[in-house]
Amino acid sequence: MRQLEGRNVLLGVSGGIAAYKTAEIVRLLTKARATVRVAMTRHACEFITPLTLQTLSGNPVSTDTFDLGQESQIGHIRLADSADVVLIAPATANVIGKLAHGLADDLLTTVLLATRAPVLVAPAMNVHMYENPAVQENLARLRSRGHRIIEPAAGFLACGYEGQGRLADPEVIVAEVARAVTRADFAGERVLVTAGPNREPLDPVRFISNRSTGKMGFSLAAAAWRRGAEVTLVAGPTSLPTPHGVRRIDVETAHAMHRAVVEEFDRASVLLMAAAVADYRPARVAAEKIKKDSAPLTLELERTIDILGDIAPRKASRIVVGFAAETESVLAHARRKLREKKLDFIVANDVSRSDAGFGVDTNAVTVIGADDGEGSVGESPLMPKDDVADYILDRVAARLRPASG
Repeated sequence: MRQLEGRNVLLGVSGGIAAYKTAEIVRLLTKARATVRVAMTRHACEFITPLTLQTLSGNPVSTDTFDLGQESQIGHIRLADSADVVLIAPATANVIGKLAHGLADDLLTTVLLATRAPVLVAPAMNVHMYENPAVQENLARLRSRGHRIIEPAAGFLACGYEGQGRLADPEVIVAEVARAVTRADFAGERVLVTAGPNREPLDPVRFISNRSTGKMGFSLAAAAWRRGAEVTLVAGPTSLPTPHGVRRIDVETAHAMHRAVVEEFDRASVLLMAAAVADYRPARVAAEKIKKDSAPLTLELERTIDILGDIAPRKASRIVVGFAAETESVLAHARRKLREKKLDFIVANDVSRSDAGFGVDTNAVTVIGADDGEGSVGESPLMPKDDVADYILDRVAARLRPASG
């Protein structure tokens, strides 16, 4: 995740049982190549040791404002000034109350008053504490000051109760941190993404499909949300988890995907048609399972609906991006599709490569704009699909914001 690479993340840990989850948060942040520094309250040290977080982060852990060794090494003001983003996880009711009322009686709360970086607050507490009007008023006060609240999840709590109050999953928290340090150049945009394959039924147990896994489309949806967009993802059959912050609509067939896209298109400002839509379907679907015998089985196929061909003519001021997964004459086929369907951009990739295309975590694409000259294309190196998604969105953002682009 390139948004976090080289970023300075200050993680504040307060004294709740959910503090044990900070080990995974630190691991994920460092895996994304962020520099993580940790400040802990005295009570947080009762739940997880500073040594654990120091080992995972590779940096000293600060616990005491008046420890001269720590102060000369980092200093609470240096901690505040060097942070690109501050994350409090878990945030107890006590720390939330202090922050809301400007109190600073330990290292963490002192740093919070001194920082000018974005502050993310991830509450974790008993469900009744979380629902207490005082806590909700304090959270509302923090929101009004621009702090971002990472809502706790609902479920079984360590105290034995069940309800909202469980610390958000580490993956969700890290996604929110990445969004906080990412330029919101899609703020105010409604992005519609399609992803994955279709399944065209042959009988009640068999279907025709393709090798798409949906990874590229899901990466695009996650990247658009990170960059400030409201995102709807129309997904074909895939086991991929829904990206955080994204609204998902599941479909099976090409016709079902077409209906979903038509219903959502009027509200969208950008369509990223990354799905590997089925081009053909069985002309007849058997009501019962087709039994095998010694005779060959002949299937009659018919064309499915052309989603882009139907949508693109009514795009008006919307930006429509198509995808061309090819195995030969990649650019020639992509340019023809760009012209015929009157798209704004076409993203072409050679799916015959073992390191790009379907079923792998990397990709290399060529982005061609409708206004690009015959030899003017944007070709990406081989990168993780998360980075390819941002590469594609950079071209779209330049069209959305031509002056700033």
